[in-house]
Amino acid sequence: MFRAAERPPVLHKAGADRRVAPHLSDYAATRASFSWDAIRRELLGPSAGTVNIAHLAVDRHAAGAQGERTAFRFLPASGAARDVSYAELARLTNRFANVLAALGVMKGERVFVLCGRIPELYTAVLGGLKRGAVVSPLFSAFGPGPIAMRIGIGAGKVLVTTEALYRRKVEKVRAEMPTLEHVILVSDDGTPTAVSGTHDFGALMAAASDRFNCEPTRGEDMALLHFTSGTTGRPKGAVHVHGAVVTHYATGRYALDLHAGDVFWCTADPGWITGTSYGIVAPLLHGVTSVVDVGDFDAERWYSILEQQQVTVWYTAPTAIRMLMKAGPELARKRAYPALRFVSSVGEPLNPEAVWWGKDVLGLPIHDNWWQTETGGIMVSNYAALDIKPGSMGLPLPGVDAAIVERGPAGAPLRFVTEPGVEGELVLKAGWPSMFRGYLNEEERYRKCFREGWYLTGDLAKRDADGYYWFVGRADDVIKSAGHLIGPFEVESVLMEHPAVAEAGVIGKPDPVVGEMVKAFVSLKKGFEPSEPLRMELLGHARKRLGAAVAPKEIEFKPALPKTRSGKVMRRLLKARELGLPEGDLSTLEPES
Repeated sequence: MFRAAERPPVLHKAGADRRVAPHLSDYAATRASFSWDAIRRELLGPSAGTVNIAHLAVDRHAAGAQGERTAFRFLPASGAARDVSYAELARLTNRFANVLAALGVMKGERVFVLCGRIPELYTAVLGGLKRGAVVSPLFSAFGPGPIAMRIGIGAGKVLVTTEALYRRKVEKVRAEMPTLEHVILVSDDGTPTAVSGTHDFGALMAAASDRFNCEPTRGEDMALLHFTSGTTGRPKGAVHVHGAVVTHYATGRYALDLHAGDVFWCTADPGWITGTSYGIVAPLLHGVTSVVDVGDFDAERWYSILEQQQVTVWYTAPTAIRMLMKAGPELARKRAYPALRFVSSVGEPLNPEAVWWGKDVLGLPIHDNWWQTETGGIMVSNYAALDIKPGSMGLPLPGVDAAIVERGPAGAPLRFVTEPGVEGELVLKAGWPSMFRGYLNEEERYRKCFREGWYLTGDLAKRDADGYYWFVGRADDVIKSAGHLIGPFEVESVLMEHPAVAEAGVIGKPDPVVGEMVKAFVSLKKGFEPSEPLRMELLGHARKRLGAAVAPKEIEFKPALPKTRSGKVMRRLLKARELGLPEGDLSTLEPES
């Protein structure tokens, strides 16, 4: 085993690292011959005009030899696992599509799903897609404010949630969502729900037929609405279409190296796009079995799942890997993982030591990859057949063209950086199938993401002489915590709701486990004084309104916050002072009293 300081810059693959023949055995040749149209024809067959994600993911297998294969294996906190075959999943999703039809939900109308990782979540997402509805899964740890805001932006007509989540997070803000006509509640204890103004999921499903003709959606029809945070304003609703399924299929093959017979475990929650694209869609397209753990992270439990479920391909997050590292190698070495052959990670940069940790402790290196909510699928990746440069994002997917540019002033042409090692903004040539088609009701905001036919990612990166890309940082103030993007404006707005707060500024502070933690700086109104009780009150207020995943972990009182002369809080300066970094240009700074 190498010590950290002795790690070589390249992790060369050995035979043990390639336990089956990888799909992408010749990267250069595959890129040269790759065609999205060819992948599309392979997936869709003769019905290339009709593209429905749920039909391709479920019904295509249910009607054939794969029908009795397990699609999902749900692992409860205790007790026996529940296996759902492709054939059963087809029947369940048909029932839910019929439920929506009976409620008057039409093609293109919005269905939101707010649940933990329970079978009903997956039934609702796929059944909604079958109906032709636009589906938006929400993270169950969100607080009432973020939930109401997202349903409001999306003009949600239906919400599927559990009785407990409804009581805690939805009931009190339901009046803020005037478009929400139907709330369907999943029972928490198996008994029918009887909450005024809601429907019981079990009763509706029992009354619905398990036969349904899938809505004949087309490739450009809207399918999924995923929310992503920005530095200012409300969350953005990124629009994805049914045709995105072609990218999910290709990346399942090339980036995740899925093969027939695999047991796949994506640890991401479907409330985030990774948990939808790769926790639901991609593995189903390939007809493999997906393990779904309903519980929260627990190192010992996770190792037992890898061993006992004979997971072959594991897709997780750097935060989880760092938590496993923190738990110590001895815990991992109590078990054996002979079935495991490929490990991949996404959400934030994976530090080199974590790549080597996988090799040392699990017997396999961890393959980092990069993509965004807007890209809809994996764009840059480390691959099963190729050596790894630990710390690198990897190489662009076949069919994806990437580059490094300098934007220059508004209106100036992009300057493409050709020199290795020079930092700039990562851009992607527009046109891959899963590229988002808009920000809902924000056309101008969407147009600003593109220039000269390239999508501007907002991520800073560099490319080395071998074509590998390396993440440098965000070009804006978006906070990346545990793989989730958090918009500072949303957090600041909630803090400013408190009667004591005059101003708020929010930054991401480096954290060894989650990447960045949310820290808030607040100045108080006249009549209020900084105190520990007030700090705890503000933390509780934010946690109640935003949920644990978004709320700040630290709050620091300031007499005043640095602002531009136009009155905008300078988050950049707050962060520089917090981390002891150069303060940069202060020419627009309002004189501080």
